[in-house]
Amino acid sequence: MCGIVGYIGQQDVVPVIMDGLKRLEYRGYDSAGIAYVKNGEITIKRCEGKIRNLEDLLRGETARTGLGLGHTRWATHGRPSEENAHPHRSGDTVLVHNGIIENYLQLKKALMEEGFVFTSETDTEVIAHLIVKYLRKTPADLPEAVRAALQEVEGAFALGVMNLKEPDRIVAAKMASPLVLGLGNGENFLASDIPAILNHTRKVIFLDDGEMAVLSRDGVTVTTLAGEPVDKEVQHITWSPVMAEKGGYKHFMLKEIFEQPRAILDTFRGRISRESGDAFFEQFALSPEEAKGIDKIVMIACGTSYHAALVGKFIVEEMARIPVEVDIASEFRYRDPLVDGRTLLVCISQSGETADTLAALREAKSKGARTLGICNVLGSSITRDADGVIYTHAGPEIGVASTKAFTTQLVALYLFAIHLSRSLGRLSTEDAVALMEDLARLPQQVEAILEAEEMIQKIAPLYADRSDFLYLGRGIHYPIALEGALKLKEISYIHAEGYPSGEMKHGPIALIDERMPVVALLPRDKVFEKARGNVEEVKARNGIVIALVTGKEPEIEAKADHTIQIPNSNHYLTPILMTIPLQLLAYHIAILRGTDVDQPRNLAKSVTVE
Repeated sequence: MCGIVGYIGQQDVVPVIMDGLKRLEYRGYDSAGIAYVKNGEITIKRCEGKIRNLEDLLRGETARTGLGLGHTRWATHGRPSEENAHPHRSGDTVLVHNGIIENYLQLKKALMEEGFVFTSETDTEVIAHLIVKYLRKTPADLPEAVRAALQEVEGAFALGVMNLKEPDRIVAAKMASPLVLGLGNGENFLASDIPAILNHTRKVIFLDDGEMAVLSRDGVTVTTLAGEPVDKEVQHITWSPVMAEKGGYKHFMLKEIFEQPRAILDTFRGRISRESGDAFFEQFALSPEEAKGIDKIVMIACGTSYHAALVGKFIVEEMARIPVEVDIASEFRYRDPLVDGRTLLVCISQSGETADTLAALREAKSKGARTLGICNVLGSSITRDADGVIYTHAGPEIGVASTKAFTTQLVALYLFAIHLSRSLGRLSTEDAVALMEDLARLPQQVEAILEAEEMIQKIAPLYADRSDFLYLGRGIHYPIALEGALKLKEISYIHAEGYPSGEMKHGPIALIDERMPVVALLPRDKVFEKARGNVEEVKARNGIVIALVTGKEPEIEAKADHTIQIPNSNHYLTPILMTIPLQLLAYHIAILRGTDVDQPRNLAKSVTVE
């Protein structure tokens, strides 16, 4: 969740690190800090709150060198405060840390008995003192001291460490928390995510678990934590820095909503044949023999990605006729799941670093399951651990509330279902070609919905003061009701619930009154008549109905307070079209309530601790 930026080179370190930290604000944080060398001494500036507070502390600072570390913290151990903010220091050693040290209490007790004094409530300070403990045994050898200290540590960590007596290097180490190295000319970078360094370099190395790196101005060396050399592949990032900027939009979230036609197109571009109806993936393929060896599919995910998995279940089961289970990743490995060599586990994550999803993936692999990752971030942990990967090509998503990552996940699942069904011979060429033609029209259909934003913008002021919303959907649209409710509660802080339409009489109907807006998803499908009955029930109790329909529906328009019309498509793609108005509605209500749309309180973009 937290952000790390490190730099060693010839530039003034503070602007480099501050720029990187700003580009990591989307990850969520409650305090920030920076450490750098000035006049032969280490200077540390830390503060609670936003990065602008840190900028105030740095105003007028000069004569800084090209060595430093920065951090944005999201509190785990210890409340948000200046003393708990990173970087942490022990003597001449300074470090920043993402993750959780599980045995920190035992280590802290032992270190205190040895005379170390703690000034924070964090687990991170333990690592700083441990490194100093081993530096006393191995003078002027920071990498060896870090290596020795980490032998005692249990838990997750991404570390950046520097020492005043060794000003020509930074040491980095990783275990179950993301860390990327950026390679420059006479300078090198360390970060917890790619956007922090894109302004400086496109050449990166992704550290794997159990690896350590030493960065100097002239290069980078990578070893295991045991000291064995590792030959790492240098990867080239195609995202431009402009892709991570707002591009004239008021918020990243709004920009990302409007990027969805392009993101959807990029997700299927080059992967489909409109002649044969086949879907192709660069890093995943199932032969007919392999497909027939799958008895069931298990999809795991968290948050918005979990809703994508629920939609994927409907698509895959109907197309491929293979049973699909969907699990919240944080629950999966604690129930001794029944998976084996005939199970395909599909893990879905925007960041590819979600701790619970990673743990579930590894649990399934240990039981022999074949694994597939659906992910947006090149080189992330899930993409490296899974047997195959389908990238969503959404580009960087900065807003904490996921939008384009969700719709591109649905496109990836649609393509996966077609690929699997074709491999099994359960989808004819004619039907597959028709599905591809519908997909090819999808970006233009999303564009048409976005062009009607003004209509949704007019609805938002009528209900921005409400305390509760109910979202209803049936079948494949029930997960979209869940996602619509999640978006509203994430960014506007209005309580909202998503429910299967058929369940309304089993509880939620008790809440309906003249103050309750009900968002009803009403595509013209085989359960349309049943879902329409819910509108009647809501109106009979003086509730407010905001109806989403496919095409003209005069009877719904006559009953509903507001009707939003979306284009017609097949019922596998209609959930994507239904999602767009719900994103816009949540956004405009949140704007009217004055909330922080891009960085909602208490939330983080990448949840890298359990």
